Amino acid sequence: MGVPSGMELFVIVAVVVLLFGGKKIPELAKGLGQGIKNFKNAVKDDETNVASATTTEKTDTAKINTTDVKPETTTTVNSTENKAV
Repeated sequence: MGVPSGMELFVIVAVVVLLFGGKKIPELAKGLGQGIKNFKNAVKDDETNVASATTTEKTDTAKINTTDVKPETTTTVNSTENKAV
């Protein structure tokens, strides 16, 4: 199954014109073009949002200051045990 040849394309175009009419075809093409444009804009906006989220995450991670964290101190209590001898 390859690309339609000349006669096949002519038949396809003739059927489309008969089904939709001469006035409707440019409107359909215009709608298709606007749909593609909106899709591309949505993809572009999504990529921008992902890039800005990644940048924000990197800067938030860089803001963490480890000197503000105080180490835990542990104390041990030595007790003497009473043993029965």
